Amino acid sequence: MGNVALFHLICGIFIFWSVSVVKAEDTYKYFTWTATYGTLSPLGVPQQVILINGQFPGPRLDLVTNDNVILNLINKLDEPLLLTWNGIKQRKNSWQDGVLGTNCPIPINSNYTYKFQTKDQIGSYTYFPSTQLHRAVGGFGALNVYARSVISVPYAKPAGDFSLLIGDWYKSSHKVLRQILDSGRSLPYPNGLLINGQKQSTFSGDQGKTYMFRISNVGLKNSINFRIQGHKMRVVEVEGSHVLQNFYDSLDVHVGQSMSVLVTLDQPPKDYYIVASTRFSRINFTATSVLHYTNSQTPVSGPMPPAPAGQMHWSMLQARTFRWNLTSNAARPNPQGSFHYGKITISRTFVMANSAPLINGKLRYAVNSVSYVNPDTPLKLADHFNIPGVFNLNSIQAYPSGGSPYLGTAVFPTSHHDFIEIVFQNDEATMQSWHLDGYDFWVVGFGSDKWTQASRNKYNLVDALTRHTTQVNATI
Repeated sequence: MGNVALFHLICGIFIFWSVSVVKAEDTYKYFTWTATYGTLSPLGVPQQVILINGQFPGPRLDLVTNDNVILNLINKLDEPLLLTWNGIKQRKNSWQDGVLGTNCPIPINSNYTYKFQTKDQIGSYTYFPSTQLHRAVGGFGALNVYARSVISVPYAKPAGDFSLLIGDWYKSSHKVLRQILDSGRSLPYPNGLLINGQKQSTFSGDQGKTYMFRISNVGLKNSINFRIQGHKMRVVEVEGSHVLQNFYDSLDVHVGQSMSVLVTLDQPPKDYYIVASTRFSRINFTATSVLHYTNSQTPVSGPMPPAPAGQMHWSMLQARTFRWNLTSNAARPNPQGSFHYGKITISRTFVMANSAPLINGKLRYAVNSVSYVNPDTPLKLADHFNIPGVFNLNSIQAYPSGGSPYLGTAVFPTSHHDFIEIVFQNDEATMQSWHLDGYDFWVVGFGSDKWTQASRNKYNLVDALTRHTTQVNATI
């Protein structure tokens, strides 16, 4: 069974309600977005998709460190809607995060104005709808945070950058998929894989120049592997962390994850395959794009680069190579390594074991035997106004007990400035992705067996990277 250990510093998210102070010199950027339905054929069959300002995927949101975002979202769908800003830290304003724990959905024909700041952040991120399986039919887009001009980055400025939103795709509507889940069945296999909402697209660059590719997995179910024919990829950033710059032939990117790579167009002038394929699945899908040299007269040819032969263990070993660049800054001038997370005393430990039990005859997913039920009142409001009966801090155990599964609104208790250790224990047969809304964590260890206290002896307490989404291997 697989496990992942991480550290997380609780700094006023989820439980604490306070006012953010914004410096006057930080830039304000204003946006008005409208969510509507449209008809497109991503896999060759007309289907309803969610558009943002008429676009699928939605508009690319390009920001700079410390920008203040004022974004008015108008909901013209036939259902309430929420957008979440995947990886953006919501410091002291978690009610802007766009998830049910902190927000009420935007009603039909209504609007909500999100207000948040990209405080001390750089990197490649995404946004997407967080409720009703809307994400299965679009509404997602790229969100890039660039460094301020006064802050150096540990690589030369690329000649350009491309955002690649890669994900599995269904021909069925989100409503049909929701009915499948509500009936107590698991989601079926998807029908294909898309890159930027298409089966094929082209990215052009000049020979000899270096370009940044911002790769994100916006799918629902499948990990993907990404590669470019004849070219090495140098990983420079993972979800806001500058990392040691290693070269890779291919990269696994799991559901919800993002990373930035630099690619130098140092090959003979022609066109080359860009390939993404699903991983760890009995039925696999592939999507291709083209890397076009602007002086190329030769179309793509030859065999596409294959996916790695290694499976989950190979992927875990690759993940261990992503390590903090301790001497590099991120969004601030001080080096990332100046924060010695490995020397902080752990306040408390939570071991979260996922399972897929039958409850009342229906397939449910559970953590420590509790299958989560969304309350009508967002947890943030219930906490702030002391509304009784919405959640119970004793509703879930800190360690799995193997007890009978049940339904509940599970909330783990923490305190301000707690430094917590979370262990994800995956006893299922599929790869899992775990995401922390509005903040990040240090991924200090991966394992393929059951976690024990002795596992701490193998933790990376020096240069583990921070990220917002981690994969947890299945039993291997």
